[in-house]
Amino acid sequence: MAVPARSTFRFVPAFNALRRPALGKTARRWLYLVHRWIGIASCLFFAMWFLSGLVMVYVPYPSLSPADKLAGSEAIDWAAVNVPPPLDGGRLSQELFLEMRDGAPVWRVTGWDGTHTTLAASRGTVLRPVDARYAGRVAGRFANAPTRHVERLTRDQWTVAGGFDRHRPLWKVALADASGTEAYVSSNTGAVFQVTTRRERFWNWLGSVPHWLYPTVLRQDQTAWRQVVLWVSGPCIAAAVAGMWIGILRTRIGARRFKGGRMTPYNGWMLWHHVAGLVGGAFLVAWIFSGWLSVDPGHLFGGTKPDKAAMRIYQASDPMPDLALYRLRIAGEGAVIAQLTHHAGTPLVLLSYHDGRRVVLNAVTLAPSQATEVAIVRAVRHLESSAPLLSVDCLTAPDAYWYAVGMLPRLPVLRLRFADPAQTWFYVDPATGEVLRTVDERQRVYRWVFNLLHRWDLNTLTLHRPAWDGLIWLFSIAGVVTSISGIWLGWKRLAR
Repeated sequence: MAVPARSTFRFVPAFNALRRPALGKTARRWLYLVHRWIGIASCLFFAMWFLSGLVMVYVPYPSLSPADKLAGSEAIDWAAVNVPPPLDGGRLSQELFLEMRDGAPVWRVTGWDGTHTTLAASRGTVLRPVDARYAGRVAGRFANAPTRHVERLTRDQWTVAGGFDRHRPLWKVALADASGTEAYVSSNTGAVFQVTTRRERFWNWLGSVPHWLYPTVLRQDQTAWRQVVLWVSGPCIAAAVAGMWIGILRTRIGARRFKGGRMTPYNGWMLWHHVAGLVGGAFLVAWIFSGWLSVDPGHLFGGTKPDKAAMRIYQASDPMPDLALYRLRIAGEGAVIAQLTHHAGTPLVLLSYHDGRRVVLNAVTLAPSQATEVAIVRAVRHLESSAPLLSVDCLTAPDAYWYAVGMLPRLPVLRLRFADPAQTWFYVDPATGEVLRTVDERQRVYRWVFNLLHRWDLNTLTLHRPAWDGLIWLFSIAGVVTSISGIWLGWKRLAR
């Protein structure tokens, strides 16, 4: 919404609350200057963000989903498993599971200090080094396609985030299939941890990369990238707020309208800019403000987490009973992952299969079993020992804080609400006792000021995709029209 033609500002009843007190000449002039000159640059960003955001709705950033990992994994060769699970003084590590590594069964161990270790689960087995031949073999087996090219690298556009650091250096394997698949193999674990296709790579250069300001050269430095996001989106907020204010000031909906009974004084591109800005202005301001919050400026919404020592007790309070491997061979036939857990004092074995099926067994009897609600509640109370337990609910449908966009999250789930200073809620898997998520008061606020305002991810919308898509397209089109018209008007002014 560019600077209007000279005219006298008139107040109309519908906008009295926004128009009073009247702006002084100096303040009004600065309002227009901010919107005009910062708006020229911000409209370029707005157009890019709206268009790339629409791409991201349908082609998200590449990631290896749990379902894809299970589908591409080898079934455990139980006949070769003869090494008992490595325990820490008889107790479990933070994470312990059995899977295959290039044809050999291995134990994957995550220590309480965050270290990751891979140990052979078959006596006499020497784990092969992760070289180019190994990476090509593993990636080809995972994707069921021949290998075309193998490259060793530290990072690229699809592995730039810090979450991939433990896999570096990594191997990128290009596969000779119709989808142009590229799989990434960790030099640490020897497993595939990321997969992209030609379609995903193409559309993400038009989607997530520009939307997140995500080029490798910038994103590899977390601090620099975060500052760029803050200082690019910050002025855009100012331009959007100023434009919305000017748009309201230049609208007359009362009896005293502009010539011809029109509510706006503009024509041509200015008319499109004014009307589209009014229709989508509130959405645009909320959207850019929530985008600015995406990097959590000032770390206001970091939230609190359960004490590490308390969580260690919750996950491994007692010694793990001996696991009868010879019996597990029968019970676990066809499984691709066997995970040992001891949440809430309940020793269990979780078996996962190619099709996503999960079977929970008692670690002693190897019969189908699960943790009890009484044991879970008692154990979780120790994580919040000094706080009263307000409620325990078994959710069979998602709530506002336990949900997944466009699909159902893991259900059922237990929700335990405590009256501690942080107002902590625990979401717990009732089958295993695993704490799936903790949400405190700050994080619940962040859910509304970022997730809702940026993604409009209410369950009533995202579980009914035509409704959600329609809303996103409606406001995005208004934003695109506002941005494109602003770019054209800005170009004309600069040309003059």
